[in-house]
Amino acid sequence: MNAIDKLNQVLSYIKGSFIGKDEIVDLLGISLIARENAFLLGSPGTAKSAIIRMLSNGIEDGNNFEYLLTRFTEPNEIFGPFDIRKLKDGELITNTEGMMPEASMVFLDEIFNANSAILNSLLMALNERVFRRGKETRKLPALMFVGASNVLPEDETLNALLDRFLIRVKCDYVNPDLLESVLTEGWKLQRDDNAPMPTITPAEIKELQQLSKTVDLMPIRKQYVDLIHNLRNTGIKISDRRAVKIQNLLVASALICGRTETIISDLWVMKYIWDTEEQIEILAGIIDGVIGKEAVPQSHPQALFNKVPNSEELIKEVVLLTDKWENSGLSFEEQNVIKDKLRYVQNRSGWIKNQEHRQHIQQKIESLWHKILQTI
Repeated sequence: MNAIDKLNQVLSYIKGSFIGKDEIVDLLGISLIARENAFLLGSPGTAKSAIIRMLSNGIEDGNNFEYLLTRFTEPNEIFGPFDIRKLKDGELITNTEGMMPEASMVFLDEIFNANSAILNSLLMALNERVFRRGKETRKLPALMFVGASNVLPEDETLNALLDRFLIRVKCDYVNPDLLESVLTEGWKLQRDDNAPMPTITPAEIKELQQLSKTVDLMPIRKQYVDLIHNLRNTGIKISDRRAVKIQNLLVASALICGRTETIISDLWVMKYIWDTEEQIEILAGIIDGVIGKEAVPQSHPQALFNKVPNSEELIKEVVLLTDKWENSGLSFEEQNVIKDKLRYVQNRSGWIKNQEHRQHIQQKIESLWHKILQTI
């Protein structure tokens, strides 16, 4: 069995254990191959840490470091204390046993509680996979860092921290229709913590990380460049550095599907590069519009995944957008945001099964487009 099959088995096992969390698990798999960091936004109790813990268990001989940050967290709690034996000899050497610098999987909960004492060291670890303390410098074996928080940062000094997480995914409570399955699987996990699960070695993951560099990006290069320009014009800030790094996600999507070249549906990962919650729907609408609805052989399962839209929520969104448009004094950027949201709603409306509801919403949408065209 090759490394791709092994990783997919690990991910499938986790998805079977955590009902309704396929999106999160698949994105963690992409991040692992791309060697990029992932950020989870969500309330406590949405299984964030449990999923990371199980993924770590699926890595043979892998060390998991998990920590809940507070405003008072000290460097010693994350990186380890100074070695007292070395300190007697006048050497400042950190004893990292069991701490973050020795972990293959790192999960930092409430990441935005990071204070100035650990912020610079964290930024370097996240970006360069390097731990530096005084004269001490060492490379980190971390395959991936995962951060989580209940809220996005309000302090501008923490924006650099969010920027180190290329993938951002919102974690909600599962759909009420899946609650019974969640309870069943959750009960199984509690009763059988030692159930065997498929595994993959750190060496095999590193092999996949190297193999991803051989995946051909040229088949979608033009579409990717056009998409970056489109997103920037919409007001979604994508720096050149992030644009380069996003390519790691695209090739990871191709590789995990067993392909040696990218296809248009691999752009699905770009739904998860948002900076604000407001951008989530905008990105989804734009990316879904590029990918289309038609199934493509060997596409990643998440590429064409669409949550069934709620017709009442969509009609409320159209009414809200109409009210906003009719208010005078909108800037050019604000007008573009409304248009992009409307395109997203229009795309979602096509998935409504009830024909009467679908037609009613689409009439409202057409009416708003008519108003927009009249003001252009």
